[in-house]
Amino acid sequence: MTTAQQIVLASRPNGAPKPENFRLESFDLPQADEGEVTIRVLYLSLDPYMRGRMSDAKSYAAPVPIDGVMEGETICEVLKSRHNDFSPGDIVRGRTGWRTMAVLKGDGLRHVETHGAPLTTAVGALGMPGFTAWSGLKFIGQPKEGETVAVAAASGPVGSMVGQLAKLWGARAVGIAGGADKCAYVKDELGFDAVIDHRADDFASRLASACPDGIDVYFENVGGHVWDAVLPLLNKYGRVPVCGLVAHYNGSSTSETDRLPATMSAILRQSLLVRGFIQTEFAPDHFDEFLSDIGPRVASGEIKYREDIVEGFENAPAAFTSMLTGGNFGKLIVKVS
Repeated sequence: MTTAQQIVLASRPNGAPKPENFRLESFDLPQADEGEVTIRVLYLSLDPYMRGRMSDAKSYAAPVPIDGVMEGETICEVLKSRHNDFSPGDIVRGRTGWRTMAVLKGDGLRHVETHGAPLTTAVGALGMPGFTAWSGLKFIGQPKEGETVAVAAASGPVGSMVGQLAKLWGARAVGIAGGADKCAYVKDELGFDAVIDHRADDFASRLASACPDGIDVYFENVGGHVWDAVLPLLNKYGRVPVCGLVAHYNGSSTSETDRLPATMSAILRQSLLVRGFIQTEFAPDHFDEFLSDIGPRVASGEIKYREDIVEGFENAPAAFTSMLTGGNFGKLIVKVS
């Protein structure tokens, strides 16, 4: 019997996750049945949505149960296969959760294709975060040439892709990020037209100055005081793809102040489209299209990305907790083996 490791939800966090909310444990790996594949995890993707899965509040997906394995997507190597589509040595992407090894149904796995880009991009620029940016901007934001697209968390894996796609599609890209280093990266490396530090005391006025013609598309990743600054700048018929609300994930309530009256008033007055989405809505019909469109651009360096890789499976909880307060710089990935 092969022994592997996993990290489970030991208790539900109240506010920011703490070490005691996680537990590292060993388990015996079962034998694969017909149609299943035994895989070894190489890289674990850490993403903000996981904080929502730690809560038992109503959401778009079931919460992780107490003592259940933390939810997550991984890049893996096939060790043994009883599925016709996979062979030992294949590199695949799947939802193993926070585990070092797993046995999964082959129908839930996908061969990794990065068009020559590094393997890790399969959970970053060419994985869920990249596809989230591409699908949300393409099908909801629908930027037109010359319009202004603003995005928060602009140095992260979703925001960085949103801004670069906006530029490719003829729009003006305004990024919002936290700290001088991240702002410099967004402006100098990614080529956004402007970037504003949301930590600045005069953040709202700086954002207004950077958007003299208002904002036509705002890709929402954050919420909180960033939304407060964006809302008055949204133009008539503005589009707001709502991808995440990381500013609220650790809070006991959805907001520190009541933003609903101002938000609803703007939606009515400016005829705004505010549309929440989960990337899985678009994946069945459009993921291959995304990969063929964006894969070569990432591999060639036309679209840039940044990764923050943490060594060691046991370091996943600390890295994840830090990410929720902006401690990472780029797509956060744990190198497992």
